[in-house]
Amino acid sequence: MSHNFEAAATPQASHPNRAPVSELEAHLGYWLRFVSNHVSHSFQKKAEANGVTVSEWVVLREMFRLGCTSPTVLAQVAGMSKGAVSKLIDRLESKGMVSKSILLADRRQHSIELTTEGEALVPVLAGMADQNDEEFFGKLPRQLREDLLEAMKEVARTHQLKSAPLN
Repeated sequence: MSHNFEAAATPQASHPNRAPVSELEAHLGYWLRFVSNHVSHSFQKKAEANGVTVSEWVVLREMFRLGCTSPTVLAQVAGMSKGAVSKLIDRLESKGMVSKSILLADRRQHSIELTTEGEALVPVLAGMADQNDEEFFGKLPRQLREDLLEAMKEVARTHQLKSAPLN
């Protein structure tokens, strides 16, 4: 689909027996999704070039912030199910980025932490995330960027959005 950035302002031929229908491009949600898809895809390619998926990056970043933790805590802070986090931890463990330890008191519980390799990768990917933001939003005036960020945070707070955007 080609995008006519002026379509929202251009009236279309109307059908006499139909109720008026707004253009797709007249909706803020449409533009948020349009931009988000491109921003996300760009970062996805950067993450995958470093051997991880975006979901794995989210887990690595949260583990970097938390330090040694449990899958349950990680699932809560990342806004994911415990099953999804467990699968991601297993994948990251197989890549040598996370290590698991069984807690002696209860053999069903694990502690997890980043390996040296995982610890070293997080700042690299964080820099790439910063670069990705700069590529897409760097031309916007600083105040507009800050206002846009605050507006999105307010929408998330208002609707109590908690889960990490993974797809």
